[in-house]
Amino acid sequence: MAFGYQVLGFGSGGGPGTYEVQFLVLAGGGAGKNYYGSGGGGAGGYREIASKTFEVQIGDSYTVTVGAGGPNAPPHSPPHPVNDAARAGADSVFGTITSAGGATGGAYSRNPGLDGGSGGGGGSGGDSNPIWKGGAGGIGNTPPTTSEPSGSQGNDGGKAGNYQNGGGGGGAGAVGADASPLYFEPATVAGDGGAGTPSTITGSDETRGGGGGGGCYNPGCTQGSGGPGGGGNANGGAGTTNEGGGGGGAPGMAVPSFPSGNGGSGIVIIRRLTSASSTTSGTPSPAPGPDTVHTFLSPGTYIG
Repeated sequence: MAFGYQVLGFGSGGGPGTYEVQFLVLAGGGAGKNYYGSGGGGAGGYREIASKTFEVQIGDSYTVTVGAGGPNAPPHSPPHPVNDAARAGADSVFGTITSAGGATGGAYSRNPGLDGGSGGGGGSGGDSNPIWKGGAGGIGNTPPTTSEPSGSQGNDGGKAGNYQNGGGGGGAGAVGADASPLYFEPATVAGDGGAGTPSTITGSDETRGGGGGGGCYNPGCTQGSGGPGGGGNANGGAGTTNEGGGGGGAPGMAVPSFPSGNGGSGIVIIRRLTSASSTTSGTPSPAPGPDTVHTFLSPGTYIG
């Protein structure tokens, strides 16, 4: 592989033996948490440029990693399951571009959602007493991406209610919704997952990167829905495969084993001018006009 400015730079002007591509790099979504009205998982980090401005070198190899979705926690029986470790989605990579995996939702007893590509929803408060405020949503765009070449990669998760209702996981295009109401009385609605982001990189309009819905304990409460773009619904809904959606958070005691949803795997898509190269990397397919699209659903290598 060649080294130096022309290979690693962004928008460096198209020197000899180079051409420019458009990309979408979406990481795996985080799983929802699995206990008493838990927060939904955050969507995988989403990085895209809307025109062919990222320079690659003809014949060079660029590593492509497609992040797996975060695995859902094993089932538990009431009343006190162990506190499972974070179950974040895995990063996706195209050359020098990395999108961070989505974060896990927060657990019951006021645990905040974790930070990641998009943040996990906050965990429920656990009591109607107003001092037991629900957990805060996790912070998205973590670690932060700069404005070049693709801007922020995700959004924060929603806040949980002070009672047993979780916040929605953050989406690529919008923050996760808060449980409602937040304080002083039992919440009646868990937070929906944040919406994903639409893209036409393949030639068709598709939304990816929705956050997972927050779970709620009370039988009369409305469980959170997954965000548009592959987010999983609460009560065990999984994020959609290759859409980087966050998994849904767990409901309450009325549903044994506190089912939570796993996150959806990510995807890497690269679009180039057909005449610029003869590469057949990934799964190539024609795009509208003079372009070719290369789709990676699993790890591989893009040859320039």
